[in-house]
Amino acid sequence: MYLKKMEIKGFKSFPDKTEILFPYGLISVVGPNGSGKSNILDAIRWVLGEQSMKSLRGDKLEDVIFSGTEKRSEMNYCEVSLLIDNQDKMIDIDYSEISIKRKAFKSGESQFFINNKQCRLKDIKELLLDTGIGREGYSIISQGKMDEIVNGNSVQRRKILEEAAGITKFRYKKEESEKKLDVTNENLERINDIYKEIEKQLLPLEIQKNKAEKFLSLKEELISSDVNRLLGSYFSTELEFEKINTMMTETEKISLDLSKQLENSEVEVDRLENELKELEQDRQNLSNANAELEREVNEYIRNKDVDSQKIINLNENLEKAYTQRERLILEINSGKENLVFIQKIYDDLVVKKKDLEENYRSKREKYETLEIELKKYDSEIETNRNKILGLMNEESKITSRNEILSDNIKDLENR
Repeated sequence: MYLKKMEIKGFKSFPDKTEILFPYGLISVVGPNGSGKSNILDAIRWVLGEQSMKSLRGDKLEDVIFSGTEKRSEMNYCEVSLLIDNQDKMIDIDYSEISIKRKAFKSGESQFFINNKQCRLKDIKELLLDTGIGREGYSIISQGKMDEIVNGNSVQRRKILEEAAGITKFRYKKEESEKKLDVTNENLERINDIYKEIEKQLLPLEIQKNKAEKFLSLKEELISSDVNRLLGSYFSTELEFEKINTMMTETEKISLDLSKQLENSEVEVDRLENELKELEQDRQNLSNANAELEREVNEYIRNKDVDSQKIINLNENLEKAYTQRERLILEINSGKENLVFIQKIYDDLVVKKKDLEENYRSKREKYETLEIELKKYDSEIETNRNKILGLMNEESKITSRNEILSDNIKDLENR
């Protein structure tokens, strides 16, 4: 296993995408001061998970992103990727080449990738355990690291020897196991506390259990009695419902009969009203004829009075006009004939008047009879209407009661 290739973009002094190849064997990087040799090593440590900015010669994460120059603008992110040859399967993964990449942004967000699949920093650490490389491995020795190794105490030397012996993986697993054991112990203590609390509640729960069993048995008895009572109520309600249906059928028949009678009564009323209108018209005609006859009679009476006065005048002047006797006799005879003719006409008019009065009296009686019958029919119609309204109210009450009983039946069926 060896480092095969490295790609840098936007990391410190590498604003452009830079690809560095590491062929198998010994490789040296040379260059003047400030050319970026140390930045290559910092990039390798950074992509392997270095979190201490002081170790990377910076203060914060944004310091590793290219900050710009007079000719180049600053960048918003940086990324570094390592391509590791794994032909010998030293890293326990089914890939002959492994790509490890880290990406950081100005916002402080950092992302890790293994073979271009996003992962956690912990996954990269676990992948590189027992390989001799990593953030804390001694495959990368920076300035001053040798002094720490030579001048270190026994604990530091032991750590170096363990790292060199390749037991860092087991130490990491031990630490993880110890953390899990601590969490498990805490869970056990919590379980014991919960067990004690539950144990305190066992006796009240046993009492509640007995009460619940007694309640269930009583509830079953109550349900059984309720079902029997509801069944009895249901059958009685069915009988009452049948009676109500019978009453409703009879009421509907009565209502139909009354409706027919009402229609016949309305037809009869219309006929009587028409006859009444005809009688009113005849009465008006008779009244007009009677007025005309009275006018003619008055005129004939006036003429008779005039003629009578003439006769009186003639009788008074008879002695004075004796010399004119013959002429006066002729005039008297003529006046008598006229008087007879007028008397005859007057008698005829009196007879005609009596006939008209008799006809008027009979029609008046017929009119009064019809008016009495009309009032009687109006009274009957009003009575029938009141009966119909009463039946309609009764029908409405029966319908409302039927709906209530239907709802009760539905509730009984549901129960």
